[in-house]
Amino acid sequence: MIEKNNPLGNLCGNNKEQLCCISVDKVFDSARDKDCLEDVRVHLCDAGQEIIDRATAVRCKCVEVINTNINIEPVPFNKGFYQVTVRYYFCVTLEACLCAGRVQEVKGLAAFDKKIILYGSEKNVSVFTSDPENNSFCFDERDLRCDSEPTLPTVVVEVASPICLDSKVVERHKPFGHCCMCIDAIPELIRNRFDGNFVDEVGANNVYVTIGVFSVIRMERRVQLMLPACHFCLPEKDSKPCNNDDPCSIFGKMQFPVNEFYPYADDNCGSNYNDRCNNDRCNNHQKGCCDKNCK
Repeated sequence: MIEKNNPLGNLCGNNKEQLCCISVDKVFDSARDKDCLEDVRVHLCDAGQEIIDRATAVRCKCVEVINTNINIEPVPFNKGFYQVTVRYYFCVTLEACLCAGRVQEVKGLAAFDKKIILYGSEKNVSVFTSDPENNSFCFDERDLRCDSEPTLPTVVVEVASPICLDSKVVERHKPFGHCCMCIDAIPELIRNRFDGNFVDEVGANNVYVTIGVFSVIRMERRVQLMLPACHFCLPEKDSKPCNNDDPCSIFGKMQFPVNEFYPYADDNCGSNYNDRCNNDRCNNHQKGCCDKNCK
């Protein structure tokens, strides 16, 4: 019966004991985005605002994602779909040119809200899990849960290192740019990362940056799957210490880092040059690499 109903049973044999049930996070929906966040305001602390007001020129040095805030809301009349709101918190490092050619760094905070709709299915059950640190038969009233609420899916956000594309200094009284939060909405955890107190409606200038962001957003839910299990996963490598104390001998076994010196070198042109030079399907990059090494 296993062979007919479950084709995975043929991989490791015909015994039912060789099929195991595991609990994993299944990806129900995902999206990859390439966002250009144009003219996002940078919130500055009191000392940083004073430096910006005295600067003759300002440039963005680097941008870092320090945290995110993720909110999930069901979409009305569309079962299984959820609107995901992601607020990115960016730490922006600015370089300000002052008098006499002096340069001083200033760190500020920028935020941007991104919205997307993903499918996450439905699961109207209450989930209870045991606590290994409180493994007692006695009931703990703090864990009392009387209401059965739908279980929301889990959202995972992956963000590559942002790219600072542009920076502008604009007079404060001029309406310009994009700002999705006031300084009172900055979380305490974010405030503690910066030196000083954030200020608003103070100073002569505001700083705006344009940021390029590459992101992948996944919507996952815990499910149970049956998979074939041939053997337990046990390490096969022995952790034996190196008996050779000669550092030059160890260094001599290391391969030369060709890719560090030639960024375009790859494995396609690293071996069998004579065979690859006769291959008409080589692209232009591989063809040039082959011609170079066939001389």
